[in-house]
Amino acid sequence: MFGVTNHLERPLCVGLNAHLLSLTQTYRGAGINGYIYQLLRHLPTAPTQGSAAQTARAGPAAFRYIAYLHEPAFEAPAGMQVERSRWNTRSPWRRIVWEQTRLAARARQLDLLHGLAFVAPVAARCPTVITVHDLSFLRFPDAFRPFNRAYLSLFTKLSTRRAARVIAVSESTRQDVIAFCGVPAERVVVVPNGVDAVFCPAEPAEIARFRAQKGLPERFILFLGTLEPRKNLVRLLEAYAQWRRTADQTVKLVLAGGKGWYYDTIFARVAELGLVDDVFFPGYVPVEELPWWYRAAELFVYPSLFEGFGLPVLEAMACGTPVITARASSLPEVAGDAAVLVDPKRSDELAAAMNDLLNDRIQRAALRAAGLARAAHFSWAHTATATAEVYRDVLAVSGRGGRG
Repeated sequence: MFGVTNHLERPLCVGLNAHLLSLTQTYRGAGINGYIYQLLRHLPTAPTQGSAAQTARAGPAAFRYIAYLHEPAFEAPAGMQVERSRWNTRSPWRRIVWEQTRLAARARQLDLLHGLAFVAPVAARCPTVITVHDLSFLRFPDAFRPFNRAYLSLFTKLSTRRAARVIAVSESTRQDVIAFCGVPAERVVVVPNGVDAVFCPAEPAEIARFRAQKGLPERFILFLGTLEPRKNLVRLLEAYAQWRRTADQTVKLVLAGGKGWYYDTIFARVAELGLVDDVFFPGYVPVEELPWWYRAAELFVYPSLFEGFGLPVLEAMACGTPVITARASSLPEVAGDAAVLVDPKRSDELAAAMNDLLNDRIQRAALRAAGLARAAHFSWAHTATATAEVYRDVLAVSGRGGRG
């Protein structure tokens, strides 16, 4: 399909579809956005040479990166070229049309195109790589608006089946891609997310100052993530209410994060359970404040029913906060033996786990140490290096040397 040119002297041109990148202070600036931002930052400094066999087949040239995006506030790192669209692709319709038309045309000048979130142009004339973060829209379709569900379901299947490689952020997601999208197993590889170095412990006095500044209680349980159905927050509220009925201590519950969709039931359940004075909703947390919220909490509880990766679990562990999370989807992969795992559908099990940790200082200290050790195995530099290796493998197989 593509002409073979060994020992290339020119850099291979890799395009990165980053149109979902948003640096706005809303829930749209969370989740997948963090992956895109970190990959753009770290790819230019990722090693560009593969094994001797890869070099012999694909040539020794480094990669030249072009990021396609709209976000005006993004400052490209050295080694990253940026092409900003004139269209405001924050509108889903404009983004879809731009990806399938303008980006398809630009792909003719690329050696490889990486869709950083689910989709690539169906008519792309170069090899493509797709990152799949999760398939929640296929597993839990009722939790999505009809248009979002239909678009993601159709174009993710089309894009992954056509892709030379699919990057899954966890083994759980990899198995979903194989099962739900019909992609051959050998074309789906796992490249885990990383955790930024800013997520680290801090001195108790500094943490106390942050609590005072934000008006936070001395002891509180934290959830941090978009308020949406699959985060399982109604069951967390029920577990918290169950624990409060027997507890002889006052520990508040803080549910931090922007409003996603179908969140009204969360607020209604707070009132029904009589927890209005005990549950706080601080809203979206700015990126620069995230580590402090984790550090300030007594426990971090993340009972999500389904996650493609579950980055908040990793961030909390990196900050030295004991974690309770769900025995579901990818979360055990991320947590390892450094967190308490519970059945996310059993509020009594979740309540018991919170009670045990809140009353056991020794266990909290052990989880803190285990979490720090676990988080040390994940970095965005490693994610970028492994991603560049995928590019090398694709170009070695395709023999992509020209741009025809």
